[in-house]
Amino acid sequence: MARQTRERILDASLAMFNAQGEPNVTTNHIADELGISPGNLYYHFRNKDDIVGQLFSRYEARIDEALLVPADRLPNLEDVWLQLHLVFECMWAYRFLYRDLVDILARNRKLKLRFARIMTRASASAADLMRGLVRAGVMRASAAEIRALAENVLLVATFWQSFIAVRAGKSDAEAELGRGIHQVMSLIAPFLCDDERAHLSLLARAYSN
Repeated sequence: MARQTRERILDASLAMFNAQGEPNVTTNHIADELGISPGNLYYHFRNKDDIVGQLFSRYEARIDEALLVPADRLPNLEDVWLQLHLVFECMWAYRFLYRDLVDILARNRKLKLRFARIMTRASASAADLMRGLVRAGVMRASAAEIRALAENVLLVATFWQSFIAVRAGKSDAEAELGRGIHQVMSLIAPFLCDDERAHLSLLARAYSN
């Protein structure tokens, strides 16, 4: 029963943080949403930062899985599409982290270090994927170009939701995912061989509307 209450608190907190913004939600708001007393909530979590930390652990596990690259074969464009889809889905599921990123990390040094680790891992994963595409003959790029491209991919992905929020206000999940994936694909396209660029254009068309 205690575990169920703990999970309910985390699920409700995530939904409220995503909908209203983490700075605008208090532990009292969360308790009211669940119909429990603040004391009951504090039995499971010391404070709101504790809730944020536990949600970050969930996010961390999911993003780590999304960043896996094929270990037993060379990658292809479908692997790029799949990884982008999984990463952007994870970012949307925990979008409050990205929309309130600077504020959250400024308050919590441990989360800042953990997020920095994720950024390093994401950049390395993107670079590994692109080096694999070069070995597979799918793209042409030097080591320096791959490093820069991996950083640019990370930059667009990390701040895409903030960009959309400033430029166009809130939008639905499908539009968020699609436009972000299309932008990252557009970064990769100039480095692809002709046949693969045509293939990427077909893939990207589904996300560009």
